[in-house]
Amino acid sequence: MFRVNAGGNAPLKNRGLEVCLVKPESIAAELGLEPGDRVLSINGETLHDLIDYRFWETEEKLSIDVKKAGGELWILDVEKDFDQCLGLEFSGGGFGRTRRCSNKCVFCFVDQMPVGLRKTLYVRDDDYRLSFWSGNFITLTNLKDNELRRIARQRLSPIYISVHTTNPALRREMLGSDKAALIMDQLGYLAEAGIEMHTQVVLCPGLNDGAELERTTSDLAGLWPSVSSLAVVPVGLTRYRQELFQLRGVASGEASDLVRWVGARQKQYTHDFGDPFIFASDEFYLLAGETVPPAVRYGSFPQLENGVGLTRLFLDEWAKVQKTLPPEIAAKKAAILTGSLAAQILSPVAERLNKISGLNVSLHTIENYFFGRQVTVAGLVTGRDILKQVAPGEAGDLLVIPSVMLKKEAPVFLDDISLAELASRLQVNTAAVAGPRQLVDVLTGSPERADVFIKNS
Repeated sequence: MFRVNAGGNAPLKNRGLEVCLVKPESIAAELGLEPGDRVLSINGETLHDLIDYRFWETEEKLSIDVKKAGGELWILDVEKDFDQCLGLEFSGGGFGRTRRCSNKCVFCFVDQMPVGLRKTLYVRDDDYRLSFWSGNFITLTNLKDNELRRIARQRLSPIYISVHTTNPALRREMLGSDKAALIMDQLGYLAEAGIEMHTQVVLCPGLNDGAELERTTSDLAGLWPSVSSLAVVPVGLTRYRQELFQLRGVASGEASDLVRWVGARQKQYTHDFGDPFIFASDEFYLLAGETVPPAVRYGSFPQLENGVGLTRLFLDEWAKVQKTLPPEIAAKKAAILTGSLAAQILSPVAERLNKISGLNVSLHTIENYFFGRQVTVAGLVTGRDILKQVAPGEAGDLLVIPSVMLKKEAPVFLDDISLAELASRLQVNTAAVAGPRQLVDVLTGSPERADVFIKNS
């Protein structure tokens, strides 16, 4: 049921959310809403973004203020089921301008990037709304009191927080912000409100390791279960650090010490909490040459997007997939590309694949000349480095890359070279795959199962 009260041209400011799509046969379509209309409020609550809309849309009885594209004010009364959506989508994804980061972190990766990349790579976002909505890590340094209260009131949970250290003075120094010192007060408030938090430490040798990491871990574990996980990831350094704070990368011996220390803490927290709580990113194990822990050591895998546990999932999936490998296929020559860190994981995979009669697989480790050879992860390999290190025709019938080399939204590398351009210039069919199952599928004759498949014309 609904009622429309049509007023005159209302002198309302350009607020609320602008409709860009009305789904056919939806409640919104029945109400007569159209693209260009603005939804101002629901049940008297002003809509600032998509989160507000989703939060209030769930009510069964709604009073909706709408400013029509022509300026008319409509008041719509709606009765619906609790889980029934109105059927609207909004311009800009419903979030408007993204909150930017105002910190000056000594390890900021954006500061270490060369000029000439796509503009979005230089954006420093620090938006609590996107932390809840998309899992982005935030520092909390730009949060106002009313925004903290909003997180609590609307139960924006879980959120992902870059802590780095709980030492107020050290955090102020590392993040370059006086507000960084408030971290424990902020975490305590959110914990009291029942907000689930996933946290991370970017480990910078000589700054927040050793006794400082011990302190940070202890402080965060003291907020369990609200702080439900802590990931430790190594600082990433490129060759573009002129005039920046002097940092060094994690050495292999330090990585070995770190994974052993994390293992001991996981044992303690599994006993105390029934959960490992703290995790070292995959990069530490590979850098140290240590065996990646079994799945049980990753709990519910809460920080996959942070590079924690992806290697274990890959290995476990490969263990299942290799049992189903065919004994032979039609003759095919293929090349698998990866970064230097993951080569040690893919080397035995390639060796096993070469036991399939008819299949000839070569593994190409791509050195990262673009960002610097100290950058070893596959996700930061650029198209131009591939073109420098793989010759046209060298890959044979098929070139396979990991999907993490590409944007999520489009098959494009960090340097804006598209997968289609790469396939054309290397004169080879090219596939991007997300794991062992897809890898085997494209190699054995089902390229359509890849995340992306480009047939070279």
